[in-house]
Amino acid sequence: MAPPSPIIAIQGLSLAYERNGVRNTILADLDLTIGRGEFLVIVGESGVGKSTVLRVLIGLAEPSAGTVRVEPRPDCRTPMALVFQDARLLPWRRVLANVAFGLEGSGLTRAQRLAKAREMLTLVGLGDLGHRWPHQLSGGQRQRVAIARALAVDPDVLLMDEPFSALDSFTREGMQNELQRIQAATGKTILFVTHDIDEAVTLADRVVVLAGSPGRVTAELAVTVPRPRRRRDVALVEAARQLRAELSGRSAEL
Repeated sequence: MAPPSPIIAIQGLSLAYERNGVRNTILADLDLTIGRGEFLVIVGESGVGKSTVLRVLIGLAEPSAGTVRVEPRPDCRTPMALVFQDARLLPWRRVLANVAFGLEGSGLTRAQRLAKAREMLTLVGLGDLGHRWPHQLSGGQRQRVAIARALAVDPDVLLMDEPFSALDSFTREGMQNELQRIQAATGKTILFVTHDIDEAVTLADRVVVLAGSPGRVTAELAVTVPRPRRRRDVALVEAARQLRAELSGRSAEL
């Protein structure tokens, strides 16, 4: 089977900033290609620059060098949407209005925006909770709303910055299962950042290891275990073992 055509191509990406006269380099000579429809996970220790890659892609950080090429659909209005670690819902808006928020200014009528928001809430399993306020939801439910809000604008690429790290282990595992289902239903390209190796191999088609100071791609692992997956599958446990060994070896070299 031919590999998917690239939707994102990053070449020679570097990012540095100066503070108190000292130049700090976060990323250096980063090369990364992401295929259309691929679920790619970036894994690495805290502070290695994982979230910075997402910030560059979404336009929140300016690279010092290198190129970033994104090839969205010709009719795509929003190439990328970002889901943060915390849901960042607007507390003065009900759930349905939160999901519809990103569609304001899109040219759709109010009825069309709300219909799209209801569709996305149904997709994430919250179709009957659109009338609630954010404070009436659990942590997992709030993150589902955040995912629905991101999907509502129909991005080609869904960027996810450790979106489940603040959840308890039971809720987190449930959200991992939900995200697999959503990705299968939508076919979206997903770029997911985590420091959790088990989470990485559970979700990914391919895991990329970011390590060092400055951060760079040091290894990658294709995860070929059939979907749907469960964290305790023997094949996933073995993939996690391989990834931990790779991380340990790279850390020793660095």
